[in-house]
Amino acid sequence: MSRRIEHSSSYAFPVAQVHAGLITEQYWRDRLDEVGGPGAALDQVTTGPGTISVAMSQSIPAEHLPSIVSKVRPGDLVIKRTETWGTLDGDHAEGTFTAEVVGAPATISGTQTLKADGSRANVQVEGKAEVRIPLIGGKIENAIADEVLRLIAKEQEFTEQWLGG
Repeated sequence: MSRRIEHSSSYAFPVAQVHAGLITEQYWRDRLDEVGGPGAALDQVTTGPGTISVAMSQSIPAEHLPSIVSKVRPGDLVIKRTETWGTLDGDHAEGTFTAEVVGAPATISGTQTLKADGSRANVQVEGKAEVRIPLIGGKIENAIADEVLRLIAKEQEFTEQWLGG
């Protein structure tokens, strides 16, 4: 079983400007510094013509975790994340994302699509959280999905400010 994750972010900037930011290494460094949490690190950045692939590590302190998660996996959670963005094709670009909880059977994966919405840009995120633990996996999936959605909202706020700065 898995829990779907869906989120849409709208930016007051043209799609080309948003894409240019998303494929800049400095954007990722600044984003992790601002919303990455304690011990966040940019592990690897690979860029190509109009593309980027980013690997990062983040942690969630134990005191911020729902009790259902702490019962199964005590201590801070370390999360390994990847994000990719492809080239801008007209007013459209596609990317992927993954996240894996180190030492736990929990994964998140999905796609992200950047497209124009008039003079604005929109990023649509679609994915799933999956926890392979019998009986309580679904409850943990819900907790993880809720946390992911909160994080995406914070990252969207940061991106809007970063692009405007």
